[in-house]
Amino acid sequence: MSHTPHYNPDPHAHPGLHVIAVFEAFKGLLALVSASGLALLGPQPIRRFILELTWRLHLHPERGPIAHVLDAISRNTVHLTALVLLGYALLRFVEAWGLWRVRAWASWLGVVSAALYLPLDIGAIFRHPGWLSVTVLIINLVVVYALARDLLRRRRH
Repeated sequence: MSHTPHYNPDPHAHPGLHVIAVFEAFKGLLALVSASGLALLGPQPIRRFILELTWRLHLHPERGPIAHVLDAISRNTVHLTALVLLGYALLRFVEAWGLWRVRAWASWLGVVSAALYLPLDIGAIFRHPGWLSVTVLIINLVVVYALARDLLRRRRH
């Protein structure tokens, strides 16, 4: 007869969830800083940066996809992007709080959101092979594994 240990709801018993919570909070902070930067900068500095970059790369910003990107950069699109980033930051902060407090819903949110990135991570390895693409995939696989394991342990409890 195998003995399945009971799930310990004490947050101190789950350092792996705390590590993931800190990682998610960091992603939320990056998104919040990005949203703030976009909202404060507005479209003109972004357009100037893209134009400068295209000229340095000897590209032609007056035609092709770069021209379409430049045309799309407006006050409204910059603010919409900042709003989307703000929503993403809030989602990451909520998930981080829930993981820190060892909430099952946060493990579900984390496993689903990390798993959604896996096909993109695999595609990135084929488009941009290298250690960075592989590292990102490994990190997401570890997160999915750790959160799925947490959910399975809860279920056995």
